[in-house]
Parts: sequence; C-alpha cells; structure tokens
Amino acid sequence: MPDSDLEEAALAGFVQLVAPDGTATPETRFGRDLPPETQAWLYEMMVVTRELDVEFVNLQRQGELALYASCRGQEAAQVGATACLRKTDWLFPQYREIGAFLIRGIAPAQMGAVWRGSWHGGLGFTAKCVAPISIPIGTQQLHAVGAAMAAQRLGEDSVTVAFLGDGATSAGDVHEALNLASVFSTPCVFYVQNNQWAISLPVDRQVGGPSIAGRAEAYGIPGVRVDGNDVLACYAVMAEAAERARRGEGPTLIEAVTYRMGPHTTSDDPTRYRDADELEQWAARDPIARYRTYLQNIGVWTERLDQRVTAHASRLRTDLRDNIIGTPDPDVLEMFDTVYAEITPELLAQRERLRTELAREA
Repeated sequence: MPDSDLEEAALAGFVQLVAPDGTATPETRFGRDLPPETQAWLYEMMVVTRELDVEFVNLQRQGELALYASCRGQEAAQVGATACLRKTDWLFPQYREIGAFLIRGIAPAQMGAVWRGSWHGGLGFTAKCVAPISIPIGTQQLHAVGAAMAAQRLGEDSVTVAFLGDGATSAGDVHEALNLASVFSTPCVFYVQNNQWAISLPVDRQVGGPSIAGRAEAYGIPGVRVDGNDVLACYAVMAEAAERARRGEGPTLIEAVTYRMGPHTTSDDPTRYRDADELEQWAARDPIARYRTYLQNIGVWTERLDQRVTAHASRLRTDLRDNIIGTPDPDVLEMFDTVYAEITPELLAQRERLRTELAREA
C-alpha cells in the first residue's frame, strides 16, 4: 500500500487542481486552499516572469546579451514549485529558471549579467541559497545530493531541490544522483520540467517507459506526475515532497508536464522540428490565462491586482534594460579570481602571462 499522498498520486497519474479552462478539478488528495493574498502573489510572479522573459529575448536580439534560454510556457512549473519552499532550502537550477530566481529575490539585472557574460555564472546567487546556474546538462543533480547529505550531517532542517529537464533524465549523472539520494535517503527533491523537447528531440524519443516519474520505482522512491501548467498543483506537490524530505523520508522525483513555447535558446529555430498545430494545442493550456480565469471565478482577481502586476512588471523591465544596455565588458583577467576561494600560485602565474600577452597585443 502507498505510504504517502505522493505515492497515491503517482499511482493515479496526473495531479491537476485547475483545469485548462480555469475550473477547479475534483482532485481531493492535494488542497488548493491557499490564502487569497498568496494566490494573487503567485499570479503576479507568473506574469512578471513572462514579461521579463520577453525583455530578455528583446535584449538578446538587440545584441545586448550573448544568448538567452526562454522560459515562456513554464512559468507555473517554476513559480509554483519554488513559492512553497523555505528561503533556507537550496535550489540547484539549470539555465531556464527565471521564475524560481524571482521568487528568491534575485534581481533581473543579476540574471542578465550572466547571459551577457559579465558575471561568473551567477556566483552571487548563493546569497539567496541558489547554486550557480548549470549549463552542462544534469551535472547539478549530484551537487544537489551532496548538499542534501551535508545538511543531514549538520542536522540542518533544509531541503535541496534539483531542477532538470526531460532531456537531462537520459544523462548518467542524473541516474547516479537518484541512486545516491535513494541509498542515503537524502532530503532532496528532483524536479523535472518535462517541456516535451530536449532541444529538437521529442520526449517520446527520450523516454521508453510510460513517464519520467515512473522511473522513480527503480530507485525505490516516490514519483509523481503533475500538470506543470497548473501553478496550484505544482505548489501542492512540491510542498508535500519537501515536507516528506524534511521528515527524513528521503527523496522524491516530480515530473511537471509542461511545454516550452519558445525556442530552446535564441540561437534555435523550433519551426524546423515542430509544427504549428502542436504549438496551438499547448497555447490553449497556457498557465497564466488558466490561472487568471480561476482567480476570476473565485473572486481573487481584480482590476486593482491587474494594475499592480502591470506596474511591477514594467518597473522590472525598465530596471533590467537600464542595468544591461551599455554595460562595459568585464576585465578578462577577472576570470581567475573566482576559481578558488583564494587564488593559487599557478593561477597567479597564468594571469600574469595573460596580462603580458594582452599588453603586447594592445
């Protein structure tokens, strides 16, 4: 018999609290009774995430950013999963988690500096209990498990959340991390945003079984599929998984089924490998429009809320542009400064050789 709500949900399949048309579903295993101010805040953060996503794309197209990975369509999956966590819970992100970064209070300008190449991989994120952005696929999963093991040994009441995509689930590091987390019963949650595409490879070419969550059984841990376009469902499932980990009951694998509405990155052309009909079908499941309808139905959405959200988004977009456009290029010699806590003699020597070479070329 299943020993938790999560396992029951995995057996039943897809956890969904708000249907695509904005109506409440019959789901009873997970609640949706959050305070009205929390429900409104979730909506605000989703909208702001999307508006900033638009601005990041604009900045890249204008030559102000080297590259950018859009999160359009995945706002509910990111905001819902992060909003329910404590500020002391550690996040190990990949490169698409703008919604998670906003929830943690990381300024858009900090995110933009990473994509501009003027910041060292987001090292400053650690002040908010967010690990540096991981560009290599799946490598941060082992880091997350290691951090969870450290929290265990130190007796800390914290949880680590490892963010990954459907493509990363085929990486060896991810399987090693899942096995290690299971064996040592670490307080770690693996959060897969299944956005249907690993660059140009569809998920049905990536997964042989019925689901990504179904792989959890092989590791002896709960696995649950949740509607990744339903912010309340993502909130509820992550909250349960985090509390389970905090109780010492080990890791959980969550598969948030969502969709990447934009390209993989701004260097990608998705029209080469997916058709317009598929895009249209998923657009009808848009997480923001769905949630707005739900809030209207329960009397939480108001014109005043809409005005507040619009002003907030406009303010952050302006701040992002002001802090990115015209920013001077970083000093290339700075790349040596953050490799170790204290620079080694070998790196000092390398830095001086580079300084000499640059001076000769000037």
